[in-house]
Order: sequence, then structure tokens, then C-alpha cells
Amino acid sequence: MRRYWEQPYTSEFEARVVRAWSEGEKHYAVLDQTLFYPTSGGQACDTGSLGGVAVLEVLEDAKVTGNIVHRLEGPLVEGQSVVGKLDWARRYRHMQRHTAEHILGQAFLRAAGWNVVAVNMGSPVCTMDFDGEPAEETVRQAEALANWAVYANTPVHTYFIDHTEAEAHGLRRSPKVTGTIRVVEIEHWDKVACGGLHVAHTGEAGPIKITKFERYKGGTRIYFVAGWEALELFDQEHRLLVRLGEKFSAGMLELEKPLENLRSEWQRVRAENAALKDELAERFMRELLTEFPGLTIGAQVPGAVLDIVGKRLAEWPGVLALLLAQAGDKARYVLLKHPSRPEDLQALWDAVLKPLGARGGGALVKLGVLPLSALHPALEGFQQYLASRS
Repeated sequence: MRRYWEQPYTSEFEARVVRAWSEGEKHYAVLDQTLFYPTSGGQACDTGSLGGVAVLEVLEDAKVTGNIVHRLEGPLVEGQSVVGKLDWARRYRHMQRHTAEHILGQAFLRAAGWNVVAVNMGSPVCTMDFDGEPAEETVRQAEALANWAVYANTPVHTYFIDHTEAEAHGLRRSPKVTGTIRVVEIEHWDKVACGGLHVAHTGEAGPIKITKFERYKGGTRIYFVAGWEALELFDQEHRLLVRLGEKFSAGMLELEKPLENLRSEWQRVRAENAALKDELAERFMRELLTEFPGLTIGAQVPGAVLDIVGKRLAEWPGVLALLLAQAGDKARYVLLKHPSRPEDLQALWDAVLKPLGARGGGALVKLGVLPLSALHPALEGFQQYLASRS
């Protein structure tokens, strides 16, 4: 018996285990009655405990008529009586999310005629997909309408009808099932077929905040938070803005200018740094070409320019090089050659670097890391390997 529809605000109950079984390390139980809501209709399942054993997941064999199956941390015994306890904080947040989703569905319909295509309420930031083109004005209008529905604090009713009565009842969308369907009605606001759990009044679902919207599959996806989770997000953002305001000696709503100044300065310094690295890399490359006139180069270079020097040398005709640089407690390497060189880089890597614990890969340019202690042995091994084949 599914008691969660009639008693969504009850979080503790007594029941009898009518079936219990295990599949490997997974344990399951079916009760004669339950308040645990199964994952369904975009709403995540309840968790909690049965007889002190944690309920990890709740499933249903079939919509409306099937058994509710509880997946447990440990086994239960058929016939035993148990006390079920729901994680009420989780349940209530799910109820707030779901009612907020219904409020928003109607709000977008009224604002621009958008219809809901899909929903996901599996995390504090929920998503809804609509069939309308992205438009900020529509999103803001719908958000305002949704919160007016919250402030109205109207009752939320549930009842059952036959699917043939759906049109007469003016449901927002046609039901996906036939036979008996459950209707969730937000008084004077919305009616829709739904098997989920909801708060008793719209005021409990607020505030509702749309945090983001984007184009998605030819329509619009919105991201929203509601209820306690919206308040928690606001609190986190407020605390962050307060800390940033203190660092920049600015009010929370005056942070944009100092942050933009900081961004501009960072971009300037970044450009200067790139130019200096480019100049340094050019100098090192020229020095290496002078130091190794035979164009077989084995050398240690600064880590800041390792990749740039390696890229430039790989384009220099006749070059074969192993470049190494210290990077914290490791060494980075670039093993490269110009296509005009006949050497097999993979064979060289297998013979010299792999035995020293190298990791990485590539074709004409091999990049990776070595233990720091292997830096000098790698250079020596490189020279010895080539000398043995000359």
C-alpha cells in the first residue's frame, strides 16, 4: 500500500515485511505499506531506514499498481515488523522542487505559451526544457509570475480521475498514461497529471529563482532553485559577495568595477608574460642551435619555455632533441624530431626514457614526465644511445 500520496508530511511509520531477498551484496524488501516514495516522474526517491537498516534506493515494479521495492544496506527477514523512518529534510526539499516545477510550467505557459518538454529534479539546481526560443524577457516574466503564485500561498490539491476526463478538467498537458490518473491541482493556477509529492500550499515552494537559461535542442533549458535550496544558494552567494567586498573595499553591488579593473590588469600582465616567454624561448632556441651545430640536442631548459622551445625546434630541419625541465618534484620532457631525421622516436623512448620511469606519448613530438632523479641520467642515456648507433 502506497501511503505517501495520502500522507506526504508523515515521516515515520510501522510496516510488515511481506517479501525479502538478496542478490549478491544487494538486499531488497517489499512491505505491506510504505511511505517511501520511489524514483518516478523526475522526482528522486526517498531514503531513510527500515528497522534501523539504511534504505539506499526505492523502486517500483510498475506505475501505480506495482510493488514498491526498497533496496537496503543489509537484509531484512520476511514477516518481521519494522519501523520506517524517512530522511525528512530530503523528502521536503523534493516536494518543494516538484511544486516549484509545476508553478514554473504554468508560468511559462502564461508568459509566452511555452510547453514543458522535459524536467530533471535530481539535484538542488533543477532543469526544465521548453519548446520556446530563448528570450530573457520571457524568462524574467515567468520567474515573476511564478513567485506571485508563491506569494498567493494557494492550496495544492491531489485527486484521481479517469484519463477520459482529462480534457474536461483542463489539464495543462495531456496525460501519458490511460486508466486512472492522479491530478495535482494548484488552486486557481495549474492542473496537471502527476504521481509526485508536493507541498500543501504554494508558499512552501518559494522562493523560486531561475539561475540560468540557454538554447537546448531547438528550445530553451532553464536552471532553477526553490525553497530551502534557493535560500541556501542565496546565503552562499551573499557570503561570497561580502568577502569579495571586503577584499576590494567595495559594497556588494559595487564589485563589478574593481573586478573589471582587475581583469584588465590580468590580461595586460598575461600578454606581457606571453611576450617575455616568447622572447626567452627564441633566445634559448638560438643558443641551443649554436651549442649543438650537429642539430642533435640534449639539454635542460627552464620549465616556462619547455613547450615553446620544443615546438619551434620540431619545425627546424634536421633537429633531433631531448629537452628536460624541472617541474616541482618531477621532471618534464619533450622528445622531438624534424620529419627529415631518420631516427625512430618510439625506439629511442623505449630504450632511454621508459626504463627511467617515463610516462607520456606522441609521434613526432613526445611529451611526458620523469622522476626528478632521472633528469640527468636521461640526458646521458640520450647521448649514449645515439653514439652507439653512429
